[in-house]
Amino acid sequence: MTKSVLCAVDISNPESEGAVLKVALQIAEMEKAQLDVITVVPDYGMSHVGGYFDKDHSKKMAKEAKSLLNDLISESLGAANNENVRHIVATGSVYDEVLKTAKIAESDIIVVGAHKPDLKDFLLGPNAARIVRHAMCSVYVVR
Repeated sequence: MTKSVLCAVDISNPESEGAVLKVALQIAEMEKAQLDVITVVPDYGMSHVGGYFDKDHSKKMAKEAKSLLNDLISESLGAANNENVRHIVATGSVYDEVLKTAKIAESDIIVVGAHKPDLKDFLLGPNAARIVRHAMCSVYVVR
């Protein structure tokens, strides 16, 4: 029995992420599991880029991301479903943060979308591919 479904979304691409959220909700409802939705923002405090941004930039980005994530989930799944979803905004690299969160939340499945691939990516984007390769649980890739 699945207890936790983790859905990773890119808030900068809301048009395609709605379908990913709907699949994740279907799985969670089928399994009577908790749905967690994560989005990851870059770490603007890293040494090689930090000098170009003010000290509060990362906090501002995380706050904006939380708002956009809330809006995306509400629009895609409805306000009632949004209330039952755990919203997670992480900072860092996408695949690292998704895998860390899945481990902490003891997720039984990760749902992730695959962008339209470039020839070099061949079928999966680099983040989705890394998540599939390194996840300790099942991964459902939505096209």
